[in-house]
Amino acid sequence: MTDDLVATLRPLLIAEARAEAPASGAEPGDLEQAVWLRLLERLDSDGPPPDPPGWLRRAVRSEARRSRRTTRLERPYENEPADENAGDPEHLALAAARHRALREAVRRLPGRCPRLVEALLAPHDPTYREIAGELGISQGSLGPERSRCLGCLRRLLTPEVAARGARG
Repeated sequence: MTDDLVATLRPLLIAEARAEAPASGAEPGDLEQAVWLRLLERLDSDGPPPDPPGWLRRAVRSEARRSRRTTRLERPYENEPADENAGDPEHLALAAARHRALREAVRRLPGRCPRLVEALLAPHDPTYREIAGELGISQGSLGPERSRCLGCLRRLLTPEVAARGARG
């Protein structure tokens, strides 16, 4: 009985969920899942609904309204949630070591790469125009130069990363 009911209602549920999802702020699959759960709960307590297609349409709309209310009440974080490990000494020491290793590798880069990468790592997040002006190069050559410098940096850091990982 349940398998027949599910097979019969599945196409209708998919269509109804897809129709209601955009206005509800939910994914169609989430609405489908919520309605299937409601149907299973109903089957356990009251048995099948007398008008399954009508019940299903009402259930989808009800879930869509619930989703809209929830979406309206949710507020984004002002900032990213704090990293729980950010304050522990081990985490701070490892982060400082990674930062030192990166800065040391940047200083070993050839040509004007150290200045370019330092500019890219600047805390005030300069634009390409600002970096090009600071380095005295054209803005159009900054992208290829950046790629070349980051490739060099990657080659410098790869053996160090592999050696640290091998210590186990």
